[in-house]
Amino acid sequence: MQSSPYRQTGSPLYLISIVLVAVIGGLLFGYDTAVISGAEKGLQHFFQSAGDFVYTDGWHGFTTSSALIGCVIGALISGRLAHRFGRKKSLFIAGVLFLLSALGSYYPEFLFFQKGVPTKGLLMAFNGYRILGGVGVGLASAICPMYIAEIAPARKRGRLVSWNQFAIIFGQLVVYFVNYLIIQSHASDPNVVAWTNAIGWRVMFVSEAVPAGLFALLILLVPETPRYLVLRKQNEKALEILSNINGEGRGRKILLEIIETVKEERESLFSYGVLVIFIGCMLSVFQQIIGINAVLYFAPRIFESMGVSNNMLFTVIMGIINISFTLVAVFTVEKLGRKPLLITGSLGMAVGALGVALSNVVSMPAVVPVISIMLYSACFMFSWGPICWVYIAELFPNTIRSQATAIAVAFQWIFNFIVSSTFVPMYNMKLGAMGESFGHFFAYALYGLISIVAAVFVWRLVPETKGKTLEEMTALWRKKSIPTEEASPEAE
Repeated sequence: MQSSPYRQTGSPLYLISIVLVAVIGGLLFGYDTAVISGAEKGLQHFFQSAGDFVYTDGWHGFTTSSALIGCVIGALISGRLAHRFGRKKSLFIAGVLFLLSALGSYYPEFLFFQKGVPTKGLLMAFNGYRILGGVGVGLASAICPMYIAEIAPARKRGRLVSWNQFAIIFGQLVVYFVNYLIIQSHASDPNVVAWTNAIGWRVMFVSEAVPAGLFALLILLVPETPRYLVLRKQNEKALEILSNINGEGRGRKILLEIIETVKEERESLFSYGVLVIFIGCMLSVFQQIIGINAVLYFAPRIFESMGVSNNMLFTVIMGIINISFTLVAVFTVEKLGRKPLLITGSLGMAVGALGVALSNVVSMPAVVPVISIMLYSACFMFSWGPICWVYIAELFPNTIRSQATAIAVAFQWIFNFIVSSTFVPMYNMKLGAMGESFGHFFAYALYGLISIVAAVFVWRLVPETKGKTLEEMTALWRKKSIPTEEASPEAE
């Protein structure tokens, strides 16, 4: 009797190695979005010396947030790219864009401008490179969780997708630390501020080239996802990968389930009703409008306003706390479920944000707002940070996943841009005798109230996905959509 060419038992090492490569995309996501936190002051000083235009707060708000425009574009095209070229090739494209952005942000004068001479044209070139990197972030943010979810066994999927969020936060921590070391490398120089304003911010941006190049190379070594291969009628290749991960017996069973739910190569977006799309998009919206990225992007500036002397060091400390609490989600998401973590985190964020708000209208020791903002950030890290991505990876049916994920992630980046670009003007608002304290109070009171609304939304509308296969989620939404399926609008 001829032996089977497929593995009889799954290889945990094979699965882990694939996921480790995929989560480098998450690390780059975190690195690229947080690098601006250390560079923005030097960047601001550099362009304020321009002779042909006035670099206003409005320009600075746009420049610090410009990458998010690319994120929206990347998210919107991610579904098309993932469907046409596959998850693997789309991630390779993201890696190349990260690399080009890092190099271009370091030297935006390339070919067209005089080095070290700030002009309006140079500012546009710089923002163009940041937008290019943002496209890479948008692609990675949508496709990395999708890739991991389509590779991972159901019993491990939540934990493995959560590792992607861990990588995002780790990337932010790494760049906080790298930025801190870049500044410290010239701390003894009496002209350190001038060096930072002229060169330091460039070094911060180009540091991303190392992980970006590594990711682009390593992603070529991982396989395509079995579910995409089935969509492309490559069932034998899909079975080989499923067997390597689960063993042949379990792999064949999963393959049959995938084939069963992929009767059509591509269904209309609303084939499973409006509710699943609405929930997915609102999860993305809430993840942003609770305000976390305003804290992450402007952490050094916020700590400085609280009277903290070494604001970059406290930013690193916050990064360590963030990564520690992300691990809480990684190790509890399959035990406690998705909903309890989201609801608990939302309420914790509300307490932290309202604590910061009150400290701006009531006289309190500086330690109170510092602890409150740490609580606010930590609660996000074990809830909305990882769990939103888990839901986006798990929630949507197989045949519309790439389309629906692209739309949900695009909503996320649109509202990320709105929050990030409005935070500084809102934070600096003045009102009567309260002065700037009013803006500080208003910003965090608003985020605290939104966190409470987010908890209610999850409690009332979001289904638990713990322990369900992607095919079971497809069946669940198919069942819910049956009464109105005929009336569902067609959408491509």
